[in-house]
Amino acid sequence: MLKLNRRAMIALAAAATAAMTPALAQEAATEAPGDFSLGSPDAPVKVVEYASFTCPHCATFHANVFKNLKSEYIDTGKVHFTLREVYFDRYGLWAAMVARCGGDMRYFGIHDMLFDQQQDWATSQDPMEVVNKLKTIGLTAGLDQAALEACLNDQAKAEAMIKQFEANMAADGVTGTPTVFVNGKKHSNMSWADFKAILDTELAG
Repeated sequence: MLKLNRRAMIALAAAATAAMTPALAQEAATEAPGDFSLGSPDAPVKVVEYASFTCPHCATFHANVFKNLKSEYIDTGKVHFTLREVYFDRYGLWAAMVARCGGDMRYFGIHDMLFDQQQDWATSQDPMEVVNKLKTIGLTAGLDQAALEACLNDQAKAEAMIKQFEANMAADGVTGTPTVFVNGKKHSNMSWADFKAILDTELAG
C-alpha cells in the first residue's frame, strides 16, 4: 500500500498544468467535482475504493480484484461501487483529469486503460511524454484533441479535485492506497479470495 506524503501535495495545484500548453483563463469551480460509480444504487453492498492511477498496488488490485468484483458482483446487482481518486503526484492528477474528461459514459473505460497501461505512461521522467501518452489513451477512448486540451488545462477543476480528495481522505481517515470500504468498514489491500469472502459475508448478513 502506498502512503500519502501530504507535504508533496502543497504545491500540486499550482504545478498541475505546468508541463502543458498555456491554458485559457478558467472560471472558478463552484461545486465539488464528485466521484464516479458503477452498479445499482440499490445494491445491498456499497464498496468505495480509494486509488491513485500512479499507484502500482492499485494497478495490481485493479487487475486481480476489481475486474472480478465488476463481473461477479457489480454487473449482477449485488454491489454498488464508487471510486475516490487519490493524487500522490501531478501524473496521477493529470490521469484523473483525462478520465473525467470522458464523463460518466467513458470514465471507467479510461480508468481501465490507465491501470492496464500504467507501466507505459506513469514511469517516464519526462512530463511532456506523460501528457502525450495520456492524451493517446484519451483519443483511443473516443475523446478528441480539443476536449483533452481543455480538460488538461482546467486549473480550476484541478484545484477543486485536490480540495475534494483532501477532504475525503481526512473524513475517512485514509492514509494510503488502495483502501477499500465495504458498507462503511475500512479494509487494506487484499487478495480476491479475501475480498470475496468479505463481500459474501455482507451479502449473507
